[in-house]
Amino acid sequence: MATAKEKQDRGIRKAKIGVVMSDRMDKTVVVRVERVVLDPVYKKYTKRRTTYKAHDERNEYHVGDTVEIIETRPLSKEKCWRVSRLIVRPEVR
Repeated sequence: MATAKEKQDRGIRKAKIGVVMSDRMDKTVVVRVERVVLDPVYKKYTKRRTTYKAHDERNEYHVGDTVEIIETRPLSKEKCWRVSRLIVRPEVR
C-alpha cells in the first residue's frame, strides 16, 4: 500500500467501477463503465457507457467480472488505466 508521502507526490488518482467486456488481449482487459446523466432540456436521466482499456498484469480478470480501475501513467497508445481490485465475480461462467 502507498504511504501518505507517495500519495502526495502522485496526486489523487481517478477511480471507476465497471464490467469487463473483453479479455482476449494479453495483459489487457476492456472495461465498460456506465454513468447516469441528466438531460439539460428534458430533465430525463439517460445511461452513458464508456469503454476503457485497463492493464491486467496476470490475466486474472475475465468477461463479466465487476472491477475497479484506477488512472495510471500511459502504458500504450490507448491504455492509461490499471485494474486495482475485483469487486464481484459472477457465479456461473
